[in-house]
This record gives sequence, C-alpha cells and structure tokens, in this order.
Amino acid sequence: MNDPVKVACVQAEPAILDREATIDKLAALTAEAAGAGAGLVVFPETFVPAYPSSVWAKTLAGWADPRAKAAFALLVRESVAVPGAACDRLGEIAREHGVWLVTGVNEVDPERPGTLYNALLYHAPDGTLAQHHRKLVPTNHERLVWGQGDGGGLRAFETGLGRIGGLICWENYMPLARFALYESGIEIYVASTADDADAWQSTLVHLARESRAFVVAPCHFQRASGYPESFPLREELEGHDVIGRGGSAILAPDGSYLAGPLYGEEGILYAELDPVRLREERQRFDPAGHYHRPDVLALSVRSPEAP
Repeated sequence: MNDPVKVACVQAEPAILDREATIDKLAALTAEAAGAGAGLVVFPETFVPAYPSSVWAKTLAGWADPRAKAAFALLVRESVAVPGAACDRLGEIAREHGVWLVTGVNEVDPERPGTLYNALLYHAPDGTLAQHHRKLVPTNHERLVWGQGDGGGLRAFETGLGRIGGLICWENYMPLARFALYESGIEIYVASTADDADAWQSTLVHLARESRAFVVAPCHFQRASGYPESFPLREELEGHDVIGRGGSAILAPDGSYLAGPLYGEEGILYAELDPVRLREERQRFDPAGHYHRPDVLALSVRSPEAP
C-alpha cells in the first residue's frame, strides 16, 4: 500500500429475496460511492439476495414444513451462480465505475446446484472476478442453509490500492484463518458480517490490532417490512421490526474507529486509509513478520488454488 485510498463501507437493506432488484440497488450505491471518490466499495455478508435471518431460518430444521421448503427454494432461485450472469453483472458494475467491488452473496454452483454457499466475491476495476471465498463453517442456524466452504480465497492479494483479503462473520474467530491472511501480507481486511451485537465491535477492534491492518466491516441491515408479502415464512416475522440493525464500521490498524459504527439505518461510511498508519503500527507488532516465529510455528493451507 503506497498511497492513501478512500473506501466505502455500505450498510443497506437489499431488495430482500429479489436478486436483480438487489443488484440494481447495489449498482446505484456503487455509483454514489464512486462519485464520492471511493476506490473500494464493500457490501455486507450475503447482501444478494439477503442474509437468512434466524428469525425465520430456524424453521428449516423442521422435517416437512412446506413453508420452509418453499422459502429455501426461493433463496436458491434468487442466489448468485458463480460463474453466471449475475456474477458477470457485478463485474460490469465494478468496471463501469472503476472500483474494486467486494460483495457478499448467497452462491449456487451451477454444476452442483443442490448446495448454497456464503461467499465473498472480489471484482476488479476491469470487471474480472479476482478472488472468490466461501465461508468455511456456517454458524448456528446457518448450517441449515449453507454448505461448508474450502480454502479458496484464504489469502490477501495485491489490488493496486493495497493487499486486500477477508473473512466472513464468525470465520473471524478462527485463528488459523486469520493468520492465513496475515501471512499473505494483508493491509485492508474485509470483515463482512451479520453479527449486529455490541460485542462484535470488540471483535473488530481486536482484528485491527492483531492484523495491524485497516478493517472494513459492513454489517447487514434488515427489516421485517422489507420482505415480500408472498414470502412463505412471513408469519414468522410477525411482531418484529428491525431484524438486522447493522453496526458497520471502518477501523485503523491501532483499533481506533475511522467511521461508525452505524446502527438502525442505511448509509455509506467513508474513510481515507493512509499507508503511514500501517507503518507506524507495525513497528511494534507485525503478526507475520518480526513478531512471528516460523521456525517454531507454521501454517499449512489446503487451497484449491494451489498448483
């Protein structure tokens, strides 16, 4: 990372369970962020077409609830195939606005469409899909929705803005997954999430201080009123208002906040990331450099990207 870069951390409600309308909204928000000078635009965990809230996803544990089956089938239908037209459209949005675009999606593999994955897609300013990471272990009720990911994308990579990589929600509690990013030289750490608890902010502070990297952490925002009337499990939403309150934030390598946290509303957080801050904080601690003992401790990552 050689020069300051402006980043945009987006907290927005998707057009819930409508892939194309959600990507339309993503395009408009990306245009807004690019117009404000952002070179990197980051959207929350499974923004497309929505994070499967535990308020209703818990019903998927039932053996024969036809409503649950219909809800899951709807989520599959509106998910993003990789490769596929929706994934290509995200690349077109990145190319149109000349930004790095990081998007959380519900992913379906077109060759094996029976399983969904929680994925992060990194599109370059030329529209190419530069990196693709699937969440290693779905959390709690998520295991009723997504399959387990693999070692793909467990690395930071050079973008021209800096070395970028990331993990999804509670993957960030996996020490070895974090270290895989550290060892690949991460400078801008994406920590997309659906965890809107107060305690998550302590996690973000720790990530920044441990990685000595900038942390960009978009969190999902959802309201029960955002679900379509035809949603098969709509009765599970009765009595609820905000079911994902956000908490998006951008942090510096010392754990201080550059923007946010933002709760209870949609918005775009901006911050300028100055590489001087990286150098200052890494003088005392560099987790994969002078504060590492590879002669004593070593990490092996089984990645499908390996030759």
